[in-house]
Amino acid sequence: MEETTITNSLTLQIDNGNIPYLAEAAKWAKFLSIMGFIFSGLMLIVGLLASTVLSSVFKNVETSGAANNMFALGGGFIAAIYTVFAIVLFFPSLFQFRFAAKMQAALRTNDQINLNTSFQNLKSYLKFWGIVMIIMLCFYAVVIIFSLFSTAFIH
Repeated sequence: MEETTITNSLTLQIDNGNIPYLAEAAKWAKFLSIMGFIFSGLMLIVGLLASTVLSSVFKNVETSGAANNMFALGGGFIAAIYTVFAIVLFFPSLFQFRFAAKMQAALRTNDQINLNTSFQNLKSYLKFWGIVMIIMLCFYAVVIIFSLFSTAFIH
């Protein structure tokens, strides 16, 4: 097996002119990540409360046993959806928070390792949202194709 080495003839540096931009980006990233954590927690709480409230409300409604079970499943489905969205929101917030914290530490202590780790977390954050966007575009494509075929068969 050959070992390949990538040589970089260009050395990039962060000069004093870019430090204020990175410091401000890190502040905003930290703020947005904390808001992401808060919203993630709120979504989890709302999902659990919605499940509990819906199941207790539908227990008091005069319905048959099958309909009652269906309503109970609906509450569980809502809790599951909110939990999934909370998890989806938590991980990019974590990457964003790590980016901000490491960037602030790197700029404060002039530490190259923290700077590299910061950029790795920024890459992970952007990669995560890129993958989510690809999934959403595929979902929309499937919905559009399904809509076109169902419309064609109706007429």
